[in-house]
Amino acid sequence: MENWQLIATLEDIPPLGSRVLKTAQGDIALFRSADDQVFALHDKCPHKGGPLSQGIVFGHTVACPLHGWNINLEDGQAIAPDKGCAGKLITKIENGAVFLRT
Repeated sequence: MENWQLIATLEDIPPLGSRVLKTAQGDIALFRSADDQVFALHDKCPHKGGPLSQGIVFGHTVACPLHGWNINLEDGQAIAPDKGCAGKLITKIENGAVFLRT
């Protein structure tokens, strides 16, 4: 059985921006794309732990603010030639409310 936790509204996250969700397991970065999809990744670049929530969002990608690594928001994987994964979490949007699968 899936459990979903209400974590934000779509309006809480600016288009092409992010918000940080503080959890006992660490910070989670919530990203909103231009097409109003919401993605959640652990807020650490797989390269050197840079805060992805402070990166630039374009398409379904975020660029790490420290060294410019590009991370795919759909799966959390670094885009080649870089390697690594930021760790993706599952979200859904219902009637403007954003939920995180727990």
